[in-house]
Amino acid sequence: MDINWDQLHEAAKGALKNAYVPYSNFPVGAAALTDKGDVITGSNVENASYGLGLCAECSLVSELFRLGGGKIVAFACVDGHGNALMPCGRCRQLLYEHRAPGMLLATVSGIKTMAEVLPDAFGPEDLEIRK
Repeated sequence: MDINWDQLHEAAKGALKNAYVPYSNFPVGAAALTDKGDVITGSNVENASYGLGLCAECSLVSELFRLGGGKIVAFACVDGHGNALMPCGRCRQLLYEHRAPGMLLATVSGIKTMAEVLPDAFGPEDLEIRK
């Protein structure tokens, strides 16, 4: 599957307008290409109880399932200025769970695989092995 990184970057920037960030004023937009060929987006949503906020990756995965599921083939995330942003550790784990084989991420240091940004990850296959 061909990945149009410019399209993903622009979709992530477009998602910024939906961010709800009254506390940090740090909007984040995310976009992904699914194995079905769809481009999905997400933005962060804060809460007055800071720990209950949702990262953009969380809303993106919710959108993935709202649209019927699938796996993420490619992912991009941007800050409020449109610059590439590396997902936090929690979100790397979330993306790992819903990745397609060979999933790629646009990171602050270039295109990376999930194995590069989350080495030795624990995922669904580990639970199957231990049943």
